[in-house]
Parts: sequence; C-alpha cells; structure tokens
Amino acid sequence: MSEQNPYEKLGLSEDATFEEIQETRKRLLQEHHGEKELLEAMETAYDAILMERLRMRQEGKIKVPERIRFPERAIAPPPTFAPPPVNRSPAWLQNLIDTPSLQEVAWPSGLFLALSAITVYPGTNDSTLPLNMALGAGLSLFLVNRKERKFGRAFLLTLLGLFVGIGLGTLLDNVLMTQISNIGLTPDKFVTVVTFIILWLVSSFLR
Repeated sequence: MSEQNPYEKLGLSEDATFEEIQETRKRLLQEHHGEKELLEAMETAYDAILMERLRMRQEGKIKVPERIRFPERAIAPPPTFAPPPVNRSPAWLQNLIDTPSLQEVAWPSGLFLALSAITVYPGTNDSTLPLNMALGAGLSLFLVNRKERKFGRAFLLTLLGLFVGIGLGTLLDNVLMTQISNIGLTPDKFVTVVTFIILWLVSSFLR
C-alpha cells in the first residue's frame, strides 16, 4: 500500500471532485474506526491530495475552491437579520400588557370619544350619566374580553378601571374645581370623562 499514490490509497481517481474526496474520507473513517495506523495513512493521503491540488491551482492548472485549501474554515456566514430584542420584563407583566396595532386602538378611541362627547354636551342632563358610565363599562368589558376570551379577568380589569377612573376624576375635580367650572362642566361630567379615559387605556393596552 506504500507504493500507491494518495488517490489510490483512498480508492479515488485523480479527477475526483472535492465532494467525492470528502465523502470517501468520511466513509473510510467510519469503516476503519479504531485502526490507528490505517487512519493515519488515510489522513496523510488526504492531506497530500489537498496540497497537490493547491500546487496545481497556484500553477494555474486547476481552480480549487477556497474550502479545499482550508476546509476547517468553512463556517456558515452570520445571519443578516438582527435578533429580536430580549424582553426582560416579568412574565406577569408581559401577560398583562397588550401591544395593539394602530387600527386596534383607533376604533375603541372613537367609541369612547363619542361617549365623552355625549357626556359633555351642554344639553346632557347629569341624570343620564350613570347610563353613560354603564355603556362605557360595558364597552370596556367587551373589548378586553374579546382579546383572550377570559371573562372573569376582563370583568376585574374593567372594575379596576372604574374605581381608578372615578377616584382619579374626583381627586382632579377637587384640585381643578375652578378651571372645570369655567369650561362649563359639572363635577359629575368631569369624573365620567376621566373614567372613560381610564377605561379606554384599560381596554386598549391591557388584556
């Protein structure tokens, strides 16, 4: 076997392609696993073939792909896309916060804006405000529930929105009482509008 050239040692013809050389080397390594001397001889033959083809390329006799010269450097190119940012917020917060599209925010905004306009309309009597508030709460309940079909969760979020809206509206009314009366709003109308804003935030950005 020592008189054989490197191609004969691997059982190849001299016009074998690089892929054929690689496949043959891989197959022989598997077939003769554990035969140290034979494996060393095959590796020596493989290296000799690569060096010969490199020499032939330098002499302009053959065009050898770069991967033949440095097969161990054949590394996959890095991805061209940027990896998505890692969200480090707590899991409970990720499950609570929604990221709606512009269209998903637009039509609830229009509905709550319409309810607010009806509320602040000069001809609207304060006696109708409980009905307006009920409509706003029902709208919020519907919008939150349609996202994940969890009625109990939607009910609690809407109830929380009502409490926060009424509490915040009452607090602001006490602080801005003069300014609110100057624009022609009664305290109850102002509280109702603030509640609608909170319910809109809840129905648009929570789930």
